[in-house]
Amino acid sequence: QVQLRESGGALVQPGGALRLSCEISGITLDEYGIGWFRQAPGKEREGISCMSGNTGYADSVNGRFTISKDYAKNTVYLQVNSLKPSDTVVSYCATETSPGGAYCPLVSYEYKRWGQGTQVTVYI
Repeated sequence: QVQLRESGGALVQPGGALRLSCEISGITLDEYGIGWFRQAPGKEREGISCMSGNTGYADSVNGRFTISKDYAKNTVYLQVNSLKPSDTVVSYCATETSPGGAYCPLVSYEYKRWGQGTQVTVYI
């Protein structure tokens, strides 16, 4: 019973920051790579960050986002700073398809278990 639950999304002003959480049950954080994705209205789901044997970020992040994890809480976080209106998205976390990988992909087809998403809205 591997389950993921995103939280931390909110309505924030431009320039604000959030810490998104991905609570995971059924596995330890190091068994599978974890990815953060987001989807804006009318657009395809986009890979943002990942943590496997390595860490990675999409070029579009431009240093504004940071992925981290808390083993005690079995939770992966995504700190998102300097938010813009274009950051209005539904954010998802997911586990990679295969366990034990050191590669850090940012494409949806490399992940098989997904949470339901959390809404991030950036607006005055």
